[in-house]
Parts: sequence; C-alpha cells; structure tokens
Amino acid sequence: MIREAIVAGKFYPANKNTLEKQISSFIKETKKENALACVMPHAGYVYSGEVAVNTANSIDIKENILLLGPNHTGLGTLFSIMSRGFWQTPLGEVEINSAIAESLKKECPLIKEDIQAQAYEHSLEVELPILQFLSKDKFSIVPLVLMPAQKPEYEKIAQAIFNTITNLGIKDKTLIVASSDMTHYESQESAKQKDNLAIEAILNLDADSLIERVEKHNITMCGYVPAAITIMAAKKLGAKKARLVKYQTSGDVSGDYDAVVGYAGITIS
Repeated sequence: MIREAIVAGKFYPANKNTLEKQISSFIKETKKENALACVMPHAGYVYSGEVAVNTANSIDIKENILLLGPNHTGLGTLFSIMSRGFWQTPLGEVEINSAIAESLKKECPLIKEDIQAQAYEHSLEVELPILQFLSKDKFSIVPLVLMPAQKPEYEKIAQAIFNTITNLGIKDKTLIVASSDMTHYESQESAKQKDNLAIEAILNLDADSLIERVEKHNITMCGYVPAAITIMAAKKLGAKKARLVKYQTSGDVSGDYDAVVGYAGITIS
C-alpha cells in the first residue's frame, strides 16, 4: 500500500526542487549528536521549518525511525500503526519497517493496525521530507498516530518500544521522533510562558511532569502524548539528557503576536 502525500503543496512545496531549496535555506552548520530521540514541530515549513530542519540536522538520522505523532483528525483507533507499505513525498517513497511494526503490535495489543487514522494525518508526513533531505542513506519508518488516553497506557507503549528495540538489537540504528507543535493561538507572551513549562519538563526527561503541566495549565501542545511516550521509551533505553535546539513562534515569522503557535526542537540522548 502507498500512503500518498496529502499536504504537499499546503504545508510544504509539492515540487521537488522547490522543496529541497526551502529545506536547504533553513540549514545552519552544527555538530551532530548521536541522539536516541527528538521532538520536532509539524506546521507549515514557512512557520516551523527552521526549527524542524535544524533539530533534525543536529542529530545522526538512523536507518530506522519510529515516528510518533498526534491524531488531529479524530479518525480511527486510539493508538494506530501502519505495518506495511510505503509513504510517499515529493522526495520519493519511504518504506515501512514491517518487522519493527509487527513486534510493536505483539508487545502491546493496544497498538492496532489502522489505516484510517493515518491516511489524512499531517503530523508525521510533514517530518518526512526533512528527514529524507538530511539523511545520507535510506531509512525505514514505523508510523504511530496516538490519541490522549491514560498514563498506564502510555507506559505500556513505551515498554513495547523498549522491548522491540532491545529484542531486535537495533538501539544504535533507531531514532524515535515525536512530532508536536506547542501552544496554539494565544498571545506571544502567554504561549512562551506555557511552552516554557512544557519544555522544562521535556528537558528534565520528566514525562509525568509534562503530562501534569499540560493538563493543569491547559497547554495546547498537540503532541504531548507522543512526547511523553518518547521520553519514557528513551529513558528506558538509557537517555540521560535533553537539549533545546531552538524555540520560536509563528509570530516571529508573521509579525502577528496576538495569536501565535509555538514550535520547539529538542534532542534526547
């Protein structure tokens, strides 16, 4: 099965050359770190591209990528996965790693095969051209689209990720990417205050605190569930630190600071 690019020409250019030029324009020279995971934004490239590109450019992109994103459409099951096929972008096709996907479903029955949840979800697709452009080699993906539920369920998914990576012996060959924007449509001042609380929790590798702060302060961070699960899994895999690569808001691009969306790029190693 081929999952076609549904937001090409909307969130990012549909033309290959134009897309490559836009991604290239965001790149700043940086040292690469051997990260276990990262958090990347998924808005239109004109707004969040600089954050997303420089986050991905600051790490080694592995041959297996677990892509965890939020469910914006409300379609499908709580925790969905695609186990076979390809995802298409203007830069080519990316194959789904069936061995990893099948292992995750076996380790955690909460994760269910569900094409409906993935077909129109942009949060994973938007990351792919960036990773394709920056990767020296081909990579495979495992796409997971996740809805909010309860912390024990997040822990089971994180454990399944750890078990799969450990059992398959692919820790050094796997990168976990949590796709998330931060606060949505609040003033620049309010967004930065709330986002700082969420970013602090991520930098402390404290999934509990992230979940609690999002709920207590009504932080409209769409991908807090993918981020929390990523923190849990990365810590099981030995993560000791996190680093904020860049934070900005849509207002920094548009000049409209009355209703902004926040974007944070964070590496976990």
